[in-house]
Amino acid sequence: MAKMEKTNVMRTLERLKIPYQEHSYGDTGAVSGVDVASALGEDPARVFKTLVTVGKSKAHYVFMIPVAEELNLKKAAAAVGEKSVEMIKSKELLPLTGYIHGGCSPIGMKKQFPTFIHETALNFDTVYFSAGRIGCQVECALEGLQKAVPVAAADLIE
Repeated sequence: MAKMEKTNVMRTLERLKIPYQEHSYGDTGAVSGVDVASALGEDPARVFKTLVTVGKSKAHYVFMIPVAEELNLKKAAAAVGEKSVEMIKSKELLPLTGYIHGGCSPIGMKKQFPTFIHETALNFDTVYFSAGRIGCQVECALEGLQKAVPVAAADLIE
């Protein structure tokens, strides 16, 4: 298989000397995170989606949760010390982060926002998340991700 074109996420990981593995699910037709995990042959609990929210204070937060799960907005708000948080509107994603829906990565956003990953990530040697482009995921150790962006673990799902 041809080497995929490097994304900003991959370049950032390489610049920081963080080991990672790139995975393509290219033309599989995978749309949902669960489809992506299936296309990669991975446990959906180990593949994380990146969600961007806005708090009552108007501050933005990034949450990474397993692809088969839904973000619990009350738990997310508690994790960041806000009264409430809500998902940003899809049209706000690209101008805010530089990423499109389905290709949003916690690494390489236009601005670094407080970032949290669901605590089950601690159960795996490596986790998968978007490489910043649809069809492309990276796999690395949580410690590696935490070197690239400050990420705290928290209970974020039902």
